Amino acid sequence: MRADRLLSLVLLLRHRGRTTAAVLARELEVSERTVLRDVEALSAAGIPVYAERGRHGGFALLPGFTTDLTGLTPGEAVALLGSGATSTPGALGLGPEFASAMRKIVAALPDAAREQATDAAGRVLVRRGGWLRDTDDGATTDVLTAVQRAVFGGVRLRIRYRTGTRPGAEPGPAAERVVDPVGLVQASGRWYLLGLRDGEDRTYRVSRIEEAEPLAEPAQRPAGVDLEELWLRRREDFRARRPGLRVHLAVPADRRDALSAVTVDEERTRDGTTEVVAAFGDLFHAGRVLWPLLPDVRVLDPPELVTALRERARAAVVALG
Repeated sequence: MRADRLLSLVLLLRHRGRTTAAVLARELEVSERTVLRDVEALSAAGIPVYAERGRHGGFALLPGFTTDLTGLTPGEAVALLGSGATSTPGALGLGPEFASAMRKIVAALPDAAREQATDAAGRVLVRRGGWLRDTDDGATTDVLTAVQRAVFGGVRLRIRYRTGTRPGAEPGPAAERVVDPVGLVQASGRWYLLGLRDGEDRTYRVSRIEEAEPLAEPAQRPAGVDLEELWLRRREDFRARRPGLRVHLAVPADRRDALSAVTVDEERTRDGTTEVVAAFGDLFHAGRVLWPLLPDVRVLDPPELVTALRERARAAVVALG
């Protein structure tokens, strides 16, 4: 265990440069005293780690020191780094192990490749939960690959995009657009392209892109983009622009996790029942999300949603004979 921690300490210093004992202790989940002992052990083993005193001091490796762990290519590193959504390893109970693996991947790359890989990985975000829980995205592999190439390559993207329609309505014609990609987000099983069009913020569902072609022109991408913060802000802006529908729901307290796919504004629990007020885009949206949750979840209000779900249930019984 200590050997693995010593290796992780070297990789942290290799990747981050001068780092305080407090930060190292927090990252390695040990005490500062343990970090100091580990630094002494590394020095005794011939690893050129040294301490800098003062307000901005910390531990660092001598310039030019390298590690040789693996022959990962930048593309392979991007694929692994791009999978590093905080929710995934945490949900699997692999947070520390995942972080350690990511440090090894980053440290194993040459300087130029490391910069390229970490920059590219910062352009993709995979999130769990959201308004819908939908694993059937519908995005074609060719389109998604072309979009990824433009996002990672930092070039403009020409797309043919169709706007969304309600079920049963005729789809509108697809329109051609040139987009400056900012990042790719997967939320609740759907891929979204965040970009700029004529300098204005735009979000495109990848499954609605019929054709995609990366161009030779560099994309106009703002510096220092925090993709998760940008996604959350755009999602809230989208919700604020829609009229919205507030729905009163009840669920047994021990089945509260059934509502993980909805946005809850108010909540209270009493006598073993949890009641919430949840936000949806409209009646159709609420019906689509809540139908798979019945009968665990009871819809108390509004009446028109209760009626719509009852009619759907009757139609299902008739269809089943």
